[in-house]
Amino acid sequence: MAASPSRDAILATLARIAVPGGGDLVSRDLVRALGVDAGSVRFVIETDSADTARALEPVRAAAEAAVAAMEGVSKVSVALTAHGPAAKAPAGAGKGAAPSLSIGRHPTAGPNEVPGVKRIIAVGSGKGGVGKSTVSANLAVALAREGWRVGLVDADIYGPSQPRMMGVTKKPASPDGKTIIPPVAFGVRVISIGMMLPEEQALIWRGPMLMGALQQLMTQVAWGDLDALVIDMPPGTGDVQMTLCQKFPVTGAIIVSTPQDVALLDARRALNAFETLKTPVLGLIENMSTFVCPNCGHEEHIFGDGGVAREAEKHGLPMLGSLPLLLEVRLSGDGGQPVAAGDSPAGEPYRRMARSLIAQLV
Repeated sequence: MAASPSRDAILATLARIAVPGGGDLVSRDLVRALGVDAGSVRFVIETDSADTARALEPVRAAAEAAVAAMEGVSKVSVALTAHGPAAKAPAGAGKGAAPSLSIGRHPTAGPNEVPGVKRIIAVGSGKGGVGKSTVSANLAVALAREGWRVGLVDADIYGPSQPRMMGVTKKPASPDGKTIIPPVAFGVRVISIGMMLPEEQALIWRGPMLMGALQQLMTQVAWGDLDALVIDMPPGTGDVQMTLCQKFPVTGAIIVSTPQDVALLDARRALNAFETLKTPVLGLIENMSTFVCPNCGHEEHIFGDGGVAREAEKHGLPMLGSLPLLLEVRLSGDGGQPVAAGDSPAGEPYRRMARSLIAQLV
């Protein structure tokens, strides 16, 4: 089979797809999260309203057909989303580009409010590598697809991954050098310190700077009115967890773990930490619960079987869902197009979790 086409070649093809009202998909800046992997092409057509998205369904179909006809393309996945109007900048603020903010200053004293935000949901884990950021991104997108107004904070300051997972490449705007206007992706308003730094740059900060950065990401962003603000927490039980739960009115926390005994040991510590901080735990999620061989169909519980469900039952907590180990989820995350944004079977568990969470919180 011929080699996969380049991103530039795909964009050139999409530039030939006309859009009602004038222009094309590329000139109108409607293409997001374009990813190419071994002949598989994924991208999103993102519009400003649900009505516009419905009207562009023929354009989506035409774009899918055009890319599918390119040499070297074996599969095409095109999602059509609407993000709604972005949060408005403060009155009197002028236009701005990248924020000229001093991120990482020392925290302010006293409790903090996040105006307009009804619920704050922390997604945590006892250890790294269990898929907490993947769950955070897909859960936020799934909640948005269920009709909620959603924001996503990448609070994993040392290892920010949400810009890559959500396909956000532009820096946030700051009209006045103080207020940040968050980019919108897949209907979710997203902020991460990773948007303000080169991707490879390391942050070598002590605890007070971490806590100050979290406060800024929460309170200096123009979130607008949100039904939920999802917080992608760093692994463990350190300064960021304490700052969030002590300084902000957190509605509840979700614990992500694999069924592996070592991961469960750390998940129990995370549970204990949230209990100590008097933060309700909304439920547990078992990630990488099973692997089904795509060739022979054999199912294998690589990391153990049902450990998180037993832990949830032991503590009397809801089991929000079990997520299989899927190549599609990894490729989608690396390509900046969360599986929950599309309609593939891989995204269905996240949609079920979103509906379950909404039923619990409303």
